[in-house]
Amino acid sequence: MLNNGRNDWLPFLRRYIALMALGNLAWEFAHMPLYTLWETGTPREIVFAALHCTGGDILIALAALMAALLLFGNGFWPAQTYGRVAAATIAIGLVYTLFSEWLNIVIRASWAYRDLMPVIPVLDAGLSPVAQWIVLPGLAFWWLGHTMKKR
Repeated sequence: MLNNGRNDWLPFLRRYIALMALGNLAWEFAHMPLYTLWETGTPREIVFAALHCTGGDILIALAALMAALLLFGNGFWPAQTYGRVAAATIAIGLVYTLFSEWLNIVIRASWAYRDLMPVIPVLDAGLSPVAQWIVLPGLAFWWLGHTMKKR
């Protein structure tokens, strides 16, 4: 219910997940050269990694949104509490990403950055995955907030 008296949470959710899937798929392929897999992996391994990571990104996007809705949403969302839910979704996705990067780089050594990856001091997290979880959901919430008001 953005502007027309209807509750638009389901159309919003469908569009949000579609946008996040497409955006994350593009981002995963775009920043793949920043990881060592780019130099050590076969083309098949690189494609698999990008698709696998996109699947994880979709799950993170959905889980972050659901957690934000449970914390800040109400029965009239997205007409009400839109900004709070958007900010919380981005924050939750970002916190999880920071944890995941630390776990998979430092503890598990599941993947590694190349020297090309800008690393955020103190956090030791790559700038690209951190930016991914600020830029993509931010753009999705901004675009959906504007386009769904016109319905």
